[in-house]
Amino acid sequence: MYSVKYRGTPEYLLIYEALKKAARERGLLTYSEVARTMGLPPSGHHMSREVGQLLGEISQTEHEQGRPMLSALVCSTSGGVGAGFFRLARDLSKLREGEDKAVFLAAEKEAVYSAWSREP
Repeated sequence: MYSVKYRGTPEYLLIYEALKKAARERGLLTYSEVARTMGLPPSGHHMSREVGQLLGEISQTEHEQGRPMLSALVCSTSGGVGAGFFRLARDLSKLREGEDKAVFLAAEKEAVYSAWSREP
């Protein structure tokens, strides 16, 4: 699981709100958009590590609240998600060994959209 570094920070709250908005609108965010909001460069190892940390914390919190992983709505400009997303999904016992990752991601996105379409 992720250690807590960002929870409660302005960056966390900004990204969390952006993800909820994307969920309500059935949209997506890119890793670069998240990085920019966090004040990070749009690419690179440091950006990837910090964005992954923050998104992991958000998804871990959502899981604790009984909701799907909001980070399913964050992708690269080519549409893919990082390996960290699937690693966390396994750690949270959401993705089973041998399960098709693309199928899991599509289902998790739909679960996010469904969960947040009911939220005020």
